[in-house]
Amino acid sequence: MSKAFVTENDSAGEDDERDEQPDVLPASVKNYMTPTGHAAMQEELRQLVTDERPKVVEIVSWAAGNGDRSENGDYLYGKKRLREIDRRIRYLMKRLENAEVVDPKKQQGLARVFFGATVTYARLSDDSEHTVTIVGVDEAEAEGGKISWLSPLAKALMKAQAGDTVTCRTPAGAEQLEIIDIRYVIPA
Repeated sequence: MSKAFVTENDSAGEDDERDEQPDVLPASVKNYMTPTGHAAMQEELRQLVTDERPKVVEIVSWAAGNGDRSENGDYLYGKKRLREIDRRIRYLMKRLENAEVVDPKKQQGLARVFFGATVTYARLSDDSEHTVTIVGVDEAEAEGGKISWLSPLAKALMKAQAGDTVTCRTPAGAEQLEIIDIRYVIPA
């Protein structure tokens, strides 16, 4: 049947798992997290469950009591927001359930780059210095200098020492990087 004759319904597939955020980890790969990232994810889950969701449920209950739900903006928006919150809660619970927290306090061989390291490196092509922290997939934030341990850059840096030159292979081509400094931030 042609898509032109199929009507789309906004409520279709409300609880469909395809709406969830994509799982960026292959099935055989562990979900490593720093203690800071794990705590932040737990705090987001707590905030959603204890603060935000009850407020939205209260608004939806109030709006449902106002009569006609088909044109009730508070009700319709509230139900949509509730689905978004529930989807995020399921996602966070799944990620936290499968998380393996890697504590830098327990790392051995701190002279090498491993998960949780903050690395300063220089690109040999233009002599520019950059600092990145290797974190879990859920914690990665390029603007903040946090890169996933599965990224090409992190893979190139892994197990290197200060003074080593490594090759980072990206879609743009190979690039030579010199490791300048390696630090591990130990949470208090």
